[in-house]
Amino acid sequence: MHKFIATCLLLLTAVVQANEALPVATNPALEKRVMAISEELRCLVCQNQTIADSHADLAIDLKNQVREMLVQGKTNQEVTEYMVQRYGDFVLYRPPIKSTTWLLWLGPFLLLAGGIVMLGLKLRLSNRQPSDELPEGDMQRAAELLRSAADIKEIP
Repeated sequence: MHKFIATCLLLLTAVVQANEALPVATNPALEKRVMAISEELRCLVCQNQTIADSHADLAIDLKNQVREMLVQGKTNQEVTEYMVQRYGDFVLYRPPIKSTTWLLWLGPFLLLAGGIVMLGLKLRLSNRQPSDELPEGDMQRAAELLRSAADIKEIP
């Protein structure tokens, strides 16, 4: 009896969490344009997904907004420009190279070059042969320490 109640509760929670299916445009050409634009726009919540891939509420709202703008007769470029104007270059999944985004594009290469330079310096320094001679002052101090150690051993 307990298994039956547990199964019913599990089924009930699945029904409660089910969402209504998202409407698909009756025009397949329109839906293709919506998906093409959605794949170029970044989800502002997920940040590592396009709005086409994301299931976040904001991504769904943006995708619906893209669909509405296309139904109004706007071009793909106009829709993209509107989104950039509203959310900035960050909304583009592949932001353009310009003065405000150059570090975004060149940063990884600069870090890689810096790492290679640091590795080269580290290897060059580790390959140096240490000299066997000590400076004169260090030699005198070592001799004094050895004499004092020898004097301590001879006392008993």
